[in-house]
Amino acid sequence: MITISRLEKSYGSGPGAVRANRRISLTIDDGEFVVFAGPSGSGKTTLLNMLGALDSPTSGSLTINGNDLTVMSPRELSRFRRDHLGFVFQRSNLVSSLTVMDNALLQLRLQGRLTDSSRRAVAELIDRVGLGDKKTRLPRDLSGGEQQRAAIIRAVASAPALVVADEPTASLDAENAAGVLNVMRALNYELGTTIVVSSHDERVIRVGRRIVRLTDGRVVSDTGSTRER
Repeated sequence: MITISRLEKSYGSGPGAVRANRRISLTIDDGEFVVFAGPSGSGKTTLLNMLGALDSPTSGSLTINGNDLTVMSPRELSRFRRDHLGFVFQRSNLVSSLTVMDNALLQLRLQGRLTDSSRRAVAELIDRVGLGDKKTRLPRDLSGGEQQRAAIIRAVASAPALVVADEPTASLDAENAAGVLNVMRALNYELGTTIVVSSHDERVIRVGRRIVRLTDGRVVSDTGSTRER
């Protein structure tokens, strides 16, 4: 599903250039739950941002479901993000004026794919993560953990090819973090959603089915891949 070949990302030029990612090559199959792990400055968030079409590599190739992101124009990348990707950030980034249900339906609406059937399917997902009684609530009426669960539903509601999550538990206490991680794990197992997470949180790393560790922009270990299983 995802093929990364000799991917490099540098910021700046000349002797002062910062090499955030260095010759990274990976293959990620459909349905995997991958955690990019490593300390701050290891390059994990930069790599995640390139997977999410939010940043472009300096060199190398990155292909998702046959689409080479490195040759796309900014407009094409924007469409690709809208139609094929779901995002979960450190904070929920829910639209404050929309209810939980309307936030969850937002991407389907933008894609022009909102139907009665998809609306029912999204309502069932919201029920599944324990927010069934909060469908008409605004984000300000939710706890931090509930907001992140709502954000996860928004990310998966349109059945994207890939969900990328950047430090999704960073702002949560232990109880809420566990709830969010349980939701992500369940959606990965039950729906087969491909999830790639960037995190240095050991709670997240324990949940991942495959752990790719980075140091100084390089992959130093890759354990639990489907190819190993």
